[in-house]
Amino acid sequence: MDAKMIERAKEVLDNNYQEGGFTIPCEGLYPFQWKWDSGFIALGFAHYDMVKAKTEIETLLNSQWGNGFIPHIVFHNHSDSYFPGADFHQSHLHEQSNKKYPSTGMTQPPVTGFILEKMLEISGHSEEMLEFVQQQIDKVYQNHGYFYNHRDLENEGLVYIYHNWESGTDNSPIWDDIWETMDPPEYEFERRDTTHVDPAQRPSKREYDHYLYIIDIAKKYHYEDDKIATHSPFLVLDPLFNAILIRSNEALIRLYRLLGGNKDKIDYLSSKLSLGIESFNNKLFNKELGCYVHYDLRNNKQLPYVCSSSFSPLYAGVPSAERAKTLVNTMLERFGGEGRYLCASFDPTHGRFNPRKYWRGPVWINLNWLLYHGLQRYGMHNVAKQVKEDTIELITKNGFYEYFDSRKDNPDSPQNGYGGNNFSWSAALLIDLLKEKN
Repeated sequence: MDAKMIERAKEVLDNNYQEGGFTIPCEGLYPFQWKWDSGFIALGFAHYDMVKAKTEIETLLNSQWGNGFIPHIVFHNHSDSYFPGADFHQSHLHEQSNKKYPSTGMTQPPVTGFILEKMLEISGHSEEMLEFVQQQIDKVYQNHGYFYNHRDLENEGLVYIYHNWESGTDNSPIWDDIWETMDPPEYEFERRDTTHVDPAQRPSKREYDHYLYIIDIAKKYHYEDDKIATHSPFLVLDPLFNAILIRSNEALIRLYRLLGGNKDKIDYLSSKLSLGIESFNNKLFNKELGCYVHYDLRNNKQLPYVCSSSFSPLYAGVPSAERAKTLVNTMLERFGGEGRYLCASFDPTHGRFNPRKYWRGPVWINLNWLLYHGLQRYGMHNVAKQVKEDTIELITKNGFYEYFDSRKDNPDSPQNGYGGNNFSWSAALLIDLLKEKN
């Protein structure tokens, strides 16, 4: 069965790979290159086609701006199946934007550092792959430098996001509190996502008004970070984003040591890593909930909700061993149980939970992959095994969907897969999980 599923996953990835050297998340719904998708996709390719894996990363890093920024979508090609596209985002407004590659002016969680490390590991530390790492690593380092130079307002090793799309968890119920503080205009536009997917599974039109309004503010100030930090109504410290940045710092430090030299870069990353972990535990941990939460910088307060991002710091080694146990207890109490797959994207015990609607409750394969490796890191092998088995079962039973209902006995449908089908990172990460030696 494993061999058959791996072959099916390879077929998904190969079909989604484009002539321009990048892979779309899925046909129709997402016709361009997405930043964190490409990292996970490259990890899948690395197991059977290292040329495509390296090309995926190289193509993404080629879109980097002069200040080190890497956008969340790169518009390599024209497609009318997605809104908002390049014409709306107008990345050229920033003086250091990449004029060769139109893009958004937003970013996404910086997975590339630990993806390079994983690719090297999969290659058996081959000389060829080590050479590739040497060619690309400084671009990833510059991306991290961008975050600390432009997005760390308090010099505390934690960086902000200015748009919910930067989090990767686009329509999480966590953002509802911020939307209540805003009153954006009613935008006139044609939705494209709902022509591919049931509208009940997607963000509402009014939510999109908020999304577009924040982009318009950023465009007004030509995507200059200091102006965005002053004027954007959305300014958040996201535990998922920062955990991924810290984990990628770890990877870059190890890779630079392996390459030799680069003492200044290693020292810089090490200082940011330790500072970030200290601030993470002081500012983002909520003792009452027993997990890490988001922090609203605009209103100087925690957003007290539990979601799958709350447990992502396990992957980065942020919590102490004792605090890690608290995290896992919180996860099992709220997200576990016989009738549920681990791990829903939002607290199933909360009134805002929706098991079918994007990031408001379904299980996502990439978060499960992060959680699995985080649990392994802390020696919690039984819970890690459960997360891995749940992940494999969801895909095996339903197919390579974008996200999955966390209810094992789903009263709404005979199947649990939602969103885009033949979804690239679901295929890529299944390959990685099945190829891993238990």
